Amino acid sequence: MFRLTCLRLAGLLLGAAMLASPAVAQQAQQTLVDRATLAVQEVLTTGEGNADSIGWLKRARAVIICPRVFRASFIFGGEGGACVLVARDGGGSWSSPAFYGLGSGSVGLQIGMQEATVMMMIMTDRALQAVMTNQFTLGADVSMTMATVGAGLQGGTTSAAGADIVTVARSRGLFAGLSLAGSVLTHRPQEAEAYYGRPFSAQQIVVRMEAHNPGADPLRAMLMRFGTP
Repeated sequence: MFRLTCLRLAGLLLGAAMLASPAVAQQAQQTLVDRATLAVQEVLTTGEGNADSIGWLKRARAVIICPRVFRASFIFGGEGGACVLVARDGGGSWSSPAFYGLGSGSVGLQIGMQEATVMMMIMTDRALQAVMTNQFTLGADVSMTMATVGAGLQGGTTSAAGADIVTVARSRGLFAGLSLAGSVLTHRPQEAEAYYGRPFSAQQIVVRMEAHNPGADPLRAMLMRFGTP
């Protein structure tokens, strides 16, 4: 009898552990989505130049939001950040997020700056298709144009006209000098599986809109607030 009770208890504990592991993974992704929601609000409401940033978002086909991009050393070194990709359909609704990582040998932040919030406005369908590959190197595709609005806001605003991807970066509420050329965006399907409970490709999430998690609704609402044409 005692042995049977122990076996039952062990089975219950094992089942609880199996249920807890996906829940912990999902919570990690929910934290990123929540940070992305706050990042949109910060970038589009803090400091000067908000009208231009909001204007690009209203015209954007999709947006990549990286709440915290780090520079690990003074000039040379690693950089990285976790990001989400969200796209808009023809009716103006925003999708749930697909998950990406941003990394390269050097992020190119201004000297003395260690962290920035980044929004990459994807202005064209071809740029969105390129980003949805497993790995996409920013600035490597010569057929696509990229523009960064950072410390030199006015010059960046002019050069952004007609760009496939427009990047806006802020650090502590100010526009930040930032170069992402050579950085690699890597799709993370395992994180989408943890967040949605089953596997989804980036195409299924952001274009077909087959995946939904209620935890992403505040992010979608924030994008609707600022990004409705």
